[in-house]
Amino acid sequence: MQKIVPCLWFDGNGEDALKFYTAIFPNSCMTDKQLWGDENPSLKGSLLTATFELQGQEFMVLNGGPQYKFTPAISMLVKCDTQAEVDHYWDRLLEGGGQPVQCGWLTDRYGVSWQVAPMAILRMFQDKDPAKAARAMQAMMKMIKLDLAEVKKAFDGE
Repeated sequence: MQKIVPCLWFDGNGEDALKFYTAIFPNSCMTDKQLWGDENPSLKGSLLTATFELQGQEFMVLNGGPQYKFTPAISMLVKCDTQAEVDHYWDRLLEGGGQPVQCGWLTDRYGVSWQVAPMAILRMFQDKDPAKAARAMQAMMKMIKLDLAEVKKAFDGE
């Protein structure tokens, strides 16, 4: 059992978001849901909460209303092995009105912030040679969607 489960607060579109996310990530599914009951007659029968998994990571959605909005202060990091994987998640998460930001960050159509990053780039930043790591970081800082090949060229001094 996962002890800590991120809860994502939505304004009535939590079920749409849940379906969007589980369609993007393999090995994902909704695990349970609770509907509004008599305590809120105007919303009775619509989704109150649901738990779902994205590749084994459990999340909860809550249709809590308009009081709170997402900010980039919290983001979801998608660890990628290849550029093809970066491209897939980047393109899918932007579908339907998402906005690219910078340095591999984007905001999806629900306002949730994501970082789509190849792990090879993060390893370059931790290289023992500070000049190589700095070149990789400088290349990445100029990008919107991360390009593994371009960062690798900078890392290698090409």
